[in-house]
Amino acid sequence: MFETLKPMEIEKRSFEIISGLLDEKGIRLDPVNEPVIKRVIHTTADFEYANSLVFSKDAVLLAREALCAGCDIVTDTQMAKAGVNKAALAKLGGEAHCFMSDPDVAEEAKRRGVTRAAVSMEKAAGLQKPLIFAIGNAPTALIALDALMKEGKISPKLIIGVPVGFVNVVESKELIISSAVPHIVARGRKGGSNVAAAVVNALLYGITR
Repeated sequence: MFETLKPMEIEKRSFEIISGLLDEKGIRLDPVNEPVIKRVIHTTADFEYANSLVFSKDAVLLAREALCAGCDIVTDTQMAKAGVNKAALAKLGGEAHCFMSDPDVAEEAKRRGVTRAAVSMEKAAGLQKPLIFAIGNAPTALIALDALMKEGKISPKLIIGVPVGFVNVVESKELIISSAVPHIVARGRKGGSNVAAAVVNALLYGITR
């Protein structure tokens, strides 16, 4: 039998189902990290994220402090940017950016023989605001961020490292996990732009809802 639900009730019911299935699996989540993990599961229908999402100490609390102070979000894909609730972000004084389609980024990447994602991170380093990076596609973005941090050119408030794929994906995530930067990382090969946006929105909804 189909459940007859009003639009506003569908999400609530989905989260009730997720909670019930987690209970059945005997999975107990950290209460602070729980909203992020459940929203990623809601987005992907993949319960592996209950175990694979890695949170640095106080990552959620530090991220929400930064968002409340009006920090901006930088993504590595237009899809991740599109998935971020920009109205909720704007309420806090923040803005979402993605430089992947900028002509100067494409030209510089071609000239140097590097990825646009890496050059996008370099361009983001020039923004005069505190930043949270939401990386869902390009491991080279994480590698570039690590280099920029080591050079003292950028100090992210949080890195959401959830690129998906097979080449340099696992290694780039471990690079961020081993760093001192606050982070939320999906260990392993899974992730994606939808996951990056889901993490951002979970952080926002913990403040604005």
